[in-house]
Amino acid sequence: MKPLLKSKNSMIGYLFISPWIIGFLVFTAIPIFYSLFLSFQEVKITTGGIETEFVKFENFKYAFGVDALFLEYMGTYLKEIIISVPIIIVFSLIIALLLNQKIKFRGLFRTIFFLPVIIASGPVIKELIDQGVTTIPSIEQYAIYEALNANPDVFINGILLYLIKNLIMILWFSGVQILIFLAALQKIDKQVYEAAKIDGASNWESFWKVTLPSLAPMIVVNTIYTIVTYSVFSLNPIIAHIQKNMFKVDTGFGYASALSWIYFLTIAVILAAAVGAMMLKGKKSYT
Repeated sequence: MKPLLKSKNSMIGYLFISPWIIGFLVFTAIPIFYSLFLSFQEVKITTGGIETEFVKFENFKYAFGVDALFLEYMGTYLKEIIISVPIIIVFSLIIALLLNQKIKFRGLFRTIFFLPVIIASGPVIKELIDQGVTTIPSIEQYAIYEALNANPDVFINGILLYLIKNLIMILWFSGVQILIFLAALQKIDKQVYEAAKIDGASNWESFWKVTLPSLAPMIVVNTIYTIVTYSVFSLNPIIAHIQKNMFKVDTGFGYASALSWIYFLTIAVILAAAVGAMMLKGKKSYT
């Protein structure tokens, strides 16, 4: 009787998730594998339909050997990811810690920090960039900016200039992360902090020994979310470059598919490296 009931429950469960499975296979899995097929083809759209010719790895060779613009965009993307993701995570954590305190108008402040998530679409951000409101106001007038801008090719100077020019826009990507950290903070048992204080721990020590280890899983989640969100943002020049090559006569859908897979694998490697490094660090801290 029990195996029959278990089988029945399983069938009901599969019935509920079957629309998602069918939708994933039809609208996601098939296009993904078809784009992989096209990445090894030279695609021509004719009046008779789509014609493909197998060209092996020529599209990938063209991306790394000829398309200097794509390599430039990839280099800029990697630099921005390395700089922006830690800043977004740290900023989100600090704001979440502040919003978790018992202060007046706490709900209003939470709404304000989450508001960019609602209105941060591509056209809105583009309009803000065009108006110059995504940078620190009047920063060009300060001596530190002039000193950095005098030698922009220096690695540290380039990083600081990027932060100055894009700080406000970077912080706009922090809304969901703040919400996740805030929810995690509210789940931490208050008795743990009380026990730490009884043992003589200061607020600073409680943060490093109690709060941060408790938030470790959410830091991983927020890191993954931030990398993915930053990578698929509609104003990303790599995405625009891929879309532009889709309709070029000399490149077309085959080359655009190859660029998409290169970009996808790059994001996957970054995610694996980031999550692997954090998991390894977490294991070392517990041993």
